[in-house]
Amino acid sequence: MKRTIIITIALIFTISLNSTAQNEKNFRIGCIGFYNLENLFDTLDTEDVRDTEFTPLGDKKWNSAKYYEKLDNMANVISQIGTDLTPDGVAILGISEIENRTVVEDLVKQEKLKGRKYEIVHYDSPDKRGVDVGLIFQPKYFKLKNSASYTLKIEGMDDFYTRDQLLVSGEFDGEMIHVIVNHWPSRRGGEKRSRPLRNAAADLTKSICDSILNLDKNAKIIIMGDLNDDPNNESVKLHLKTVSEKEEVKEGVFYNTMEGLFKKGVGSLAYRDAWNLFDQIIISPGLVKDENNGYIFHKSFVFNKKFLMQAEGQYKGYPLRTYVGSTYKGGYSDHFPTYIFIVKEIK
Repeated sequence: MKRTIIITIALIFTISLNSTAQNEKNFRIGCIGFYNLENLFDTLDTEDVRDTEFTPLGDKKWNSAKYYEKLDNMANVISQIGTDLTPDGVAILGISEIENRTVVEDLVKQEKLKGRKYEIVHYDSPDKRGVDVGLIFQPKYFKLKNSASYTLKIEGMDDFYTRDQLLVSGEFDGEMIHVIVNHWPSRRGGEKRSRPLRNAAADLTKSICDSILNLDKNAKIIIMGDLNDDPNNESVKLHLKTVSEKEEVKEGVFYNTMEGLFKKGVGSLAYRDAWNLFDQIIISPGLVKDENNGYIFHKSFVFNKKFLMQAEGQYKGYPLRTYVGSTYKGGYSDHFPTYIFIVKEIK
């Protein structure tokens, strides 16, 4: 009983959906997000992994002091995501560019996070740099049921290795949801040349979604991650089949919660004086409209507080990174986190 009371207090708030106080409604609110942690490596030189630069003897002179400063910085950011509407902040957070499970364990033990008792879902990926995706969640909101890791294979490219795609299924406040965490292949070699790799990654994500929807056409699926493409690129629009307007959502077509922000010029990372919004959160029709009055999408955000930005110089306003080249900056990440709120009206 005590557990139920805690959930209710933390999740219930009043949101004014209309202009008059008489029309205010009460909702349960959940925050779900994604954050590319940019090279969260330990200091060890792992065999068969290209992580030498992130060791004390490597080019970056990566050591324990820098590692723990990085952990504290990441924890500081994560602790603030979503707290404008729910005091416990982000209930479920997909993460990428993590070297192994140990660095995530160290992260959730940081002072600013340990009170939330985050639990971890992680699988090792075949990526040659040794970076993976993962997910952390607060168990008082999300009850883990199943998880699986899917490897992207490219026909004719037997030596191609990238991050696996992580599927996590469970009950959020009693409702089943499925979260797919991604870090699609980079644009190395140029956007056009590398485009087929991301298209293939999108096809894999869509296949995972289709398998879920074949069992339940109203399944609530959240696709998140660093897609290394913008909301208007063909991997997202054509292969994953996304739209920018809720009214256009239908069976087999997903709603990109970030595309509206992208059209307004909001980005999650900057490159050559232009903003990209690679860090996307995309939802299935079941989270756009629920005839059973369950959880639905409310609003999306890029967490781009000023303390995460470079304060001066040529790159003023860009994300403040841990390194620029081999120069240590002691910052956060080259990506801003993204997050959404989902809500359920209390009748």
